[in-house]
Amino acid sequence: MDSSKKTVSKEAMQEEWRIIQAAKENPAAFRPLYDRYYDNIFSFVFRRTADENLTAELVSNVFLKALQRLYSYEFKGVPFSAWLFRIASNEVSQHFRDAQKNRVVSVEDSHFGEMIEEMDEKDHPNYRQAMIHALDELAEEEVQLIEMRFFEQRPFKEIAEILGITESNAKVKTYRILEKMKRNYLKNNHLQ
Repeated sequence: MDSSKKTVSKEAMQEEWRIIQAAKENPAAFRPLYDRYYDNIFSFVFRRTADENLTAELVSNVFLKALQRLYSYEFKGVPFSAWLFRIASNEVSQHFRDAQKNRVVSVEDSHFGEMIEEMDEKDHPNYRQAMIHALDELAEEEVQLIEMRFFEQRPFKEIAEILGITESNAKVKTYRILEKMKRNYLKNNHLQ
């Protein structure tokens, strides 16, 4: 899989950093960041809630918290959006913990094949259905990793920033989860 699909140029990140610094000085200068990332954050949250009103509320909280905490933001070599996605991820997790409900996982067929390919498996309908079932058996953090890597096509560096782990840890965890899914599939289908 090409992990450079969502790379941002150095010049674009420098320009973004200038906007962030201006917003740290004057909160009104935060607007360009809000405008730039609102749709992406909304989509990220909506994929996890499947509820437009709830999504709007959570996204509002994300940007409010981002504005309130902007003073503590530090550039770490990834786009500002990774920081926003981290806040969004925490907001979604907190909502579902408070509501004691399971969150939605949006599985698109086009990206599902890539996940199966990474597992060195043949892509056929029964295997896909079994893998969807295997996703249900994963812990929240595991689902989130798989979702960001395969269904949202995020590079490991960005996933690491969102989850607050190292890039290498993000890779190791992802492939361990894929192996776990494969083992569960084999066990449940008595194919070992």
